[in-house]
Amino acid sequence: MILRRWRGAVRPEDAEAYLAHQSSTGVRDYRATPGNRGVVVLRRAVGDLVEVVTLSLWESMDDVRRFAGEEPEVAVFYAGDDDLLVEKDLHVDHYDVVDTDLDPLLLSDPAS
Repeated sequence: MILRRWRGAVRPEDAEAYLAHQSSTGVRDYRATPGNRGVVVLRRAVGDLVEVVTLSLWESMDDVRRFAGEEPEVAVFYAGDDDLLVEKDLHVDHYDVVDTDLDPLLLSDPAS
């Protein structure tokens, strides 16, 4: 399994709008892509901004490429992102998941 990690930041007054936007664009597209096993969106106040970290789980790098294209280390952006993001990582990190201790229902096949 692969974990994909991306990070950005917004002004506090834009946090709710950005999270709703991200849910209806990137998160929606992750979940619609075969091989996606789930998404976790994190936020925290950091100085004068709200940092947003998105973690997505994938069966394989081939599945990540199905979502992100042939350069999966390049972040995927959507129309409207630049209206809200103050900071955005252009690079995405990928990790091999070597161990988990999660509720099995979190990782169950959504088609089953």
